[in-house]
Amino acid sequence: MRSGHSRGGCPPHDAVLMFCILVLQALYSLSDEQAEFQLRDRLSFMRFAGLALHQAVPDAKTIWLYREQLKQAGAIEGLFRRYDEALAAKGLLAMAGRSSTLP
Repeated sequence: MRSGHSRGGCPPHDAVLMFCILVLQALYSLSDEQAEFQLRDRLSFMRFAGLALHQAVPDAKTIWLYREQLKQAGAIEGLFRRYDEALAAKGLLAMAGRSSTLP
């Protein structure tokens, strides 16, 4: 028996990391599977989420569970509203991903 681990499974991911993933999903219209893939593939996504190269990326199921927990708690809309307010206070606006072929 291992000491210090009363329950099985992986340790939970940081809530800020998980919220950053939800922001990326909203900005780029990503499914949970696509978000997992892009976090593994894009350094810019890893940097935004605060992940180092050696850190584990949450899998699609973990992302889904986190979103569902926020929905059940009635917290997701409030979190995004506060995020938008924080950006606006700094004179920023969150925009969806843009194609490099725009004029």
